[in-house]
Amino acid sequence: MNDQPSRDVNTLVTRHLQFAWWSLLCFVILGITLEALHGFKIDWYLGQTSQMRRLMWTLAHAHGTLLALVHAAFAFTYFALPTQVTPRHRLASVLLMASSVLLPGGFFLGGTFILEGDPGLGIWLVPIGGVCLVAAVSLTAVDVVGGRRS
Repeated sequence: MNDQPSRDVNTLVTRHLQFAWWSLLCFVILGITLEALHGFKIDWYLGQTSQMRRLMWTLAHAHGTLLALVHAAFAFTYFALPTQVTPRHRLASVLLMASSVLLPGGFFLGGTFILEGDPGLGIWLVPIGGVCLVAAVSLTAVDVVGGRRS
C-alpha cells in the first residue's frame, strides 16, 4: 500500500504546526516587550509623536498572534479531514505562510520607519498579505465545504 498521501498530509500538518508555535512564541515575546515599554513609560514609545508607532506595533502583534492560531487551525483541518495533498492545498499553504509574514511584517515595518506621522513604506506589505490571506482561507473553505477528498 502506498503511504505517500498520508506522508504528504503529515508534512503539511507538521509544517503548519511548527510555524504556528514558533510564530506564536515570537508574537508573545513582542507583546511582552510592548507591555514592558508601556510599563516602564519609555518616551519614544509612549510620546505624542509615537502614536503611529504604538498603533502599528500593536496591530503587528495582534495580527501575528491571530495568524499563528490560524496556522494551527489549518493544520488541524488537514489532520481531521485527511486527504491527498494537491497543488491547491500547497498553494493555500504558501499563501497562508506569505500572509503571516506580510501582514504583521508590514505593520511592524510601518511603525518602525515613521514618515511625518504616517506609517513607513512597509505598510504597503499589508494589503498584499491581506489578499494572500483571503485567497488561502477561500481555498481551504471551499475544500472543507466541498468535502474534497482527492
